[in-house]
Amino acid sequence: MDHYDSQQTNDYMQPEEDWDRDMLLDPAWEKQQRKTFTAWCNSHLRKAGTQIENIEEDFRDGLKLMLLLEVISGERLAKPERGKMRVHKISNVNKALDFIASKGVKLVSIGAEEIVDGNAKMTLGMIWTIILRFAIQDISVEETSAKEGLLLWCQRKTAPYKNVNIQNFHISWKDGLGFCALIHRHRPELIDYGKLRKDDPLTNLNTAFDVAEKYLDIPKMLDAEDIVGTARPDEKAIMTYVSSFYHAFSGAQKAETAANRICKVLAVNQENEQLMEDYEKLASDLLEWIRRTIPWLENRAPENTMQAMQQKLEDFRDYRRLHKPPKVQEKCQLEINFNTLQTKLRLSNRPAFMPSEGRMVSDINNAWGCLEQAEKGYEEWLLNEIRRLERLDHLAEKFRQKASIHEAWTDGKEAMLQQKDYETATLSEIKALLKKHEAFESDLAAHQDRVEQIAAIAQELNELDYYDSPSVNARCQKICDQWDNLGALTQKRREALERTEKLLETIDQLYLEYAKRAAPFNNWMEGAMEDLQDTFIVHTIEEIQGLTTAHEQFKATLPDADKERLAILGIHNEVSKIVQTYHVNMAGTNPYTTITPQEINGKWDHVRQLVPRRDQALTEEHARQQHNERLRKQFGAQANVIGPWIQTKMEEIGRISIEMHGTLEDQLSHLRQYEKSIINYKPKIDQLEGDHQLIQEALIFDNKHTNYTMEHIRVGWEQLLTTIARTINEVENQILTRDAKGISQEQMNEFRASFNHFDRDHSGTLGPEEFKACLISLGYDIANDPQKKTGMMDTDDFRACLISMGYNMGEAEFARIMSIVDPNRLGVVTFQAFIDFMSRETADTDTADQVMASFKILAGDKNYITVDELRRELPPDQAEYCIARMAPYTGPDAVPGALDYMSFSTALYGESDL
Repeated sequence: MDHYDSQQTNDYMQPEEDWDRDMLLDPAWEKQQRKTFTAWCNSHLRKAGTQIENIEEDFRDGLKLMLLLEVISGERLAKPERGKMRVHKISNVNKALDFIASKGVKLVSIGAEEIVDGNAKMTLGMIWTIILRFAIQDISVEETSAKEGLLLWCQRKTAPYKNVNIQNFHISWKDGLGFCALIHRHRPELIDYGKLRKDDPLTNLNTAFDVAEKYLDIPKMLDAEDIVGTARPDEKAIMTYVSSFYHAFSGAQKAETAANRICKVLAVNQENEQLMEDYEKLASDLLEWIRRTIPWLENRAPENTMQAMQQKLEDFRDYRRLHKPPKVQEKCQLEINFNTLQTKLRLSNRPAFMPSEGRMVSDINNAWGCLEQAEKGYEEWLLNEIRRLERLDHLAEKFRQKASIHEAWTDGKEAMLQQKDYETATLSEIKALLKKHEAFESDLAAHQDRVEQIAAIAQELNELDYYDSPSVNARCQKICDQWDNLGALTQKRREALERTEKLLETIDQLYLEYAKRAAPFNNWMEGAMEDLQDTFIVHTIEEIQGLTTAHEQFKATLPDADKERLAILGIHNEVSKIVQTYHVNMAGTNPYTTITPQEINGKWDHVRQLVPRRDQALTEEHARQQHNERLRKQFGAQANVIGPWIQTKMEEIGRISIEMHGTLEDQLSHLRQYEKSIINYKPKIDQLEGDHQLIQEALIFDNKHTNYTMEHIRVGWEQLLTTIARTINEVENQILTRDAKGISQEQMNEFRASFNHFDRDHSGTLGPEEFKACLISLGYDIANDPQKKTGMMDTDDFRACLISMGYNMGEAEFARIMSIVDPNRLGVVTFQAFIDFMSRETADTDTADQVMASFKILAGDKNYITVDELRRELPPDQAEYCIARMAPYTGPDAVPGALDYMSFSTALYGESDL
């Protein structure tokens, strides 16, 4: 009852008793139980010189029942009643039942009256309860006991035998090979196992029963014919009989315990080796992914189109949403696996694990830092490139529009300037030509600004590295060359007209006035049409409001412009009136200008049509900017909640990891609740990601409503997930350390209090000097001066106390301690390493000497062990593990095939090489 309390016993016994009442309904099983239980009771009663013949009749007076309990328990029961009356019998049976109950067994539906009345069903149930409590319950194999422990013992003992597969206590034993295997395993000289056949169960069963009764003092409790003739033998009868084998062979328990210790050590070693291989592979895969990803993030080759750059931005979003998060989890898991492995190595007294060169946790962190640095610059570059291409597209369109307008204006101007019409013209025609030329010069000067604008736009496109700069430059150069030629031709024609001006006196002032007023008005209309059709790019409501205000100011000038148009048309009408009045031969055209009233009216109508279109474009853009502002506010409202929430959770996790409220299990439960609440918060992060994507798709580049960017939120969220996972792993490792080392909760609280006291920056780690001060506070003297006083003792008394405890250490000893708690030489001591060191000072662990002693037991006190002995005493996989790694024994007493278990034991703990 050392491993189980009464409640656990009751929980186990209750279903057995309920099942028993159902099973006794089968006559075949009842027959098997009568024989088996009777034989079992007699195997104990004969020690007292008596026995029973009929199990339900011989226990009715309670006397032999009390005697049976005294024999199997080794205790004295109350004095029995010797009377023959029913009341005396009931009293004796009740004393027996009370004794059974005092051993933590719950008797269900079994009363003294039923036993006295000879109720076979209740009597068999009572005997089965006694067998469970005194013959089966105390069986313990590894970490299992009672029925499961007995089954595991049978499986372990029969594992090397072919055709034997023990999975239960009924049909697995029908062929008899299981019983023969148990006997042969412990007494191979009693049975020739190689001659047994699976198809001859009667021979197998009778052989086992006869040998057990003759040589092992185990009475024959079963009939071979009953077992073979029953589809499913009675489980209780089989368990009772098998438990007799277990107790008969209990003398071999010492060797089995030794084998168990070796199995445990080898299992730990195999598990650690697998963890090391897993770490190496995961680290290698993660570093390879980082190596492939960084060049992609560092590639700054620009694209020529907005579509290509936006595709790059979409690829980067996919990387942040789909490809990087799993790698963040892998990196976190890698650190957790590394910490868990180091903890298990320390707990099993193994050397610390040193990964391959370039695969340390610090190497992975450095590579990850380079990845995030490249990632940060890449997103900024993408956004700048998109802005640049957007600006370039706008400038290129503006260049093409202005160039087209200018080329349309200059079309035919060179030919006009090269005409020789003044050579045959009359004086009036000369005057007209001169005035027309003056009007052209005025028009030419008015177009000078447009040419300068075209050149300035082309220069800006070149500075911004526009991909089609060669064609822009060629067109701009053609316009400039043509403009210079126009200037030279204009000057040449003026000089020719001025030479002939003295010959020409008459000029039509009205045509000249018309030309002078029509040309700037026409230029104004062309400028107005150009402005009304000009594309615009804005990013804020203020900018679109500024454009709207300018447009409203332009519309306010339209009445005055209409008056000017009517005035110019009035001049033309007056000219027509004069021509009609005086019959002047003007050929119906104005010699000073090519601008006709129809052209002025057409352009004026066009301007009037463009005004409402401009109104509509500005209104639509204003609505788009309002939508963008709503997106900014929506994102800002969420980010301003999520950002502080992440910071608060980080601080709360930090407090939980250093506070000492409750047990470690309480802290772990609290942390897992926090982890669950954090994971449940993920939909809000996803929602914010969606809002952020809408903002980027709308090409919104700033947000005055929040200081948080999506990158801040992503980094904070990833840090929060990593911190909670790492903190949970630290607490789990503390629990593992506490349970493995047997540290009490009070010791853990004392260690945590000392650690927190000296962790003044609340970083969760101690520097070398902080660690030294912490050790001193716990009773370790690490000063260079051996005469330093500590506490209230005088120097000699305290030094003698420290020496008697083994804690008088100088700098060399402190350096040794630091090499234990900080094997990677990071310069800090974590709480887990601190706990490992403190527990190592107070707890015992398996050592190489203990493993060596266990092997010596299996080897029969020899200095070597053979392959057959290993395969007989150890499970197959662990036996082969030892055979593959043990060196041949070379001592003077060596025999062929002898193996050296001593060097193998020391190698398990890092004291030599495997």
